[in-house]
Amino acid sequence: MKPQPPTPRPRPMRDALLERIAEAMDHDPALFFVSADFGSPVLDGIRARYPDRFVNVGIAEQNLINVSAGLALEGYTVFAYAIAPFLTMRCFEQIRVSLALLSTVRPMNVNLVGVGAGFSYVVSGPTHQCYEDLTLMRALPNMTVYSPADHATAAGLFDACVDRSGPKYLRLDAQPLPPLHPEAAPLPPGGFYTLRPGRDLCFVATGYMVHTALRVADRLEAEGIAAAVVDLFDLSGFDAAALCARMSASRAVVSLEEGFRGRGGLDALLFDLRARHALTQPMLNLGVEGGYRFELGSRQELHEQVSIGEQAVTARVRAFVGDRQQD
Repeated sequence: MKPQPPTPRPRPMRDALLERIAEAMDHDPALFFVSADFGSPVLDGIRARYPDRFVNVGIAEQNLINVSAGLALEGYTVFAYAIAPFLTMRCFEQIRVSLALLSTVRPMNVNLVGVGAGFSYVVSGPTHQCYEDLTLMRALPNMTVYSPADHATAAGLFDACVDRSGPKYLRLDAQPLPPLHPEAAPLPPGGFYTLRPGRDLCFVATGYMVHTALRVADRLEAEGIAAAVVDLFDLSGFDAAALCARMSASRAVVSLEEGFRGRGGLDALLFDLRARHALTQPMLNLGVEGGYRFELGSRQELHEQVSIGEQAVTARVRAFVGDRQQD
């Protein structure tokens, strides 16, 4: 019997991306790394090998942005690294002025690497959790937003960060997630993966919620409901026509995000796409409901409390499909 290759193990997105950066710094002197007092074992190696291209600005995210902008104006490709809520909210004005505005008149390449998307810092409470970042970063016209669902996609986005000019935001989960895609494979040019087909409905999810969508799709399949699952990792440069075609191949669409429902995140993107392209499929948007949570619990428990857990989503989608069948 032919031996089977080992099953890929879950890995932190952060480590996969930092390893790509470290490898590239060996031969690309234009790469520069800036951290806001945030570390990892891989980052320790970068700091030791390239002390002249590594700066720790301390717990000073606003300064992180301005230092990164200055380095980018000198020709460096900069990776700025911090905890996601502090990176996107504490210094939103600096991101707007020093990156989004300035990049309209001066070429620059700054890549904001935010670790801790959604509830991934689950025991740290709402100060360290991050439900608003997609809304904030999508509001900036010049900002490219990436939201990978596994470490292979996070690593693959390194090439897009280097090759594509302008400011970018990478929304990384803090926890190792099950692998979904082959390592070292090129990312699809359309900005999304179709993980499974389905004619009854199409989940469009991003980040951690792609995994929830897959589990819910398995549950629904057992009930005779065929659900497609789309992993949308590029929320700015995706192929709109291709995504519309994928959504149109199903009778209904469900958006699923680990951010506040109806507050300008993934659901707003899809509602706008639906209107612009005159899609007729009904759409259900699912996201965090009930505001901030101060309870402690597992990520799955908190997700059920805010209506994005596997059981909650299954029930909502089952009712949504049932309503459509009665129309």
